[in-house]
Amino acid sequence: MSEHQVHTHHGSCGDDHHHHHHVPEGSDGSRLAIAFGIIFVFMIVEIIGGIVSGSLALLADAGHMATDAGALLLALSARWLADRTARSSVFPFGLRRAQVLAGFINALALIALTLWLLWEAIQRFMDPQPIMSGPMLLVAIAGLIANIAAFAVLHGGNQQDLNLRGALLHVIGDILGSVAAIASALIIGWTGFVRIDAILTLAVSLLIMRVAWPLLSEASHILLQGAPANIDTDDIADRLTQEIDGVTGVHQLKVWMLTPEEPQLAMHLGVTGPAVAQSVLTDVKRLLKERYGIEHSTIQVECDECPDQLLLDGDDTMTGRIKGGAGAADAGDDGSPAAHAPVMRGVG
Repeated sequence: MSEHQVHTHHGSCGDDHHHHHHVPEGSDGSRLAIAFGIIFVFMIVEIIGGIVSGSLALLADAGHMATDAGALLLALSARWLADRTARSSVFPFGLRRAQVLAGFINALALIALTLWLLWEAIQRFMDPQPIMSGPMLLVAIAGLIANIAAFAVLHGGNQQDLNLRGALLHVIGDILGSVAAIASALIIGWTGFVRIDAILTLAVSLLIMRVAWPLLSEASHILLQGAPANIDTDDIADRLTQEIDGVTGVHQLKVWMLTPEEPQLAMHLGVTGPAVAQSVLTDVKRLLKERYGIEHSTIQVECDECPDQLLLDGDDTMTGRIKGGAGAADAGDDGSPAAHAPVMRGVG
């Protein structure tokens, strides 16, 4: 299947469906694979070090690294699916959204891990356990170096990819955990205050939660087909009706995201007549791409009454303002319902 597909069929004046598929960056898959190898090896090292030294901070970081290894494996799987699954009647966009689902699962895993760390830190604070600060310090330093290396590998990737961002946030949490383990080992070695291990674990847990929650929120927003925060549908409707000759109005305007870098749009577009339909459609698509970054849009072009009017009469997206109108268009000049109003501007 080619990278670009265009499919057009005609409705009341013309429907245009333009599908633009972005090819994922292959280098991101390599970044994830390298980071997975680094994290997995040092996860084993920290598990052994945590058991030997008796440090909760090290075990917590090892547990976090175990979650990271799973998250990176999940991210690799999502990347593989997104790169290799072609669009079909079952998956019309391929599996491009696998990255968003992986980011959502990664965020949930981070929050679950944080809750476990909070519980363990409270238990250790109330009932301190002896800790060997020497081995703990050596393992924590090695873990920090490994985490920084994994961060450097992932940081050069596409930061709009929720999948990659989720993996990167896991590694950031690991870096914080390693720093906390180093600080804990030094304080215990100097003062013998073993409760610092639980205190720093508690602090790191709260920091991890702070970075995990926005990722969960954004992934949920996309999975629920929320609109991009940087695109205002009212602004789109205003610009189309005011700046493009031949547009009589807009309604049924919806914008959502397939992935963070791929906003989608669907709308009904009123034009003055069939003769200008194609040129107006070209101008509209150019404006959507250049001003809003929307390269995929499905536009139903209408010269007369919207054919959906009878079917969707109770749908508030069918009403709005016609071009140049200042008042509501759901009633005519005489106060009667504007059942036969030309294409109206409404956002839903």
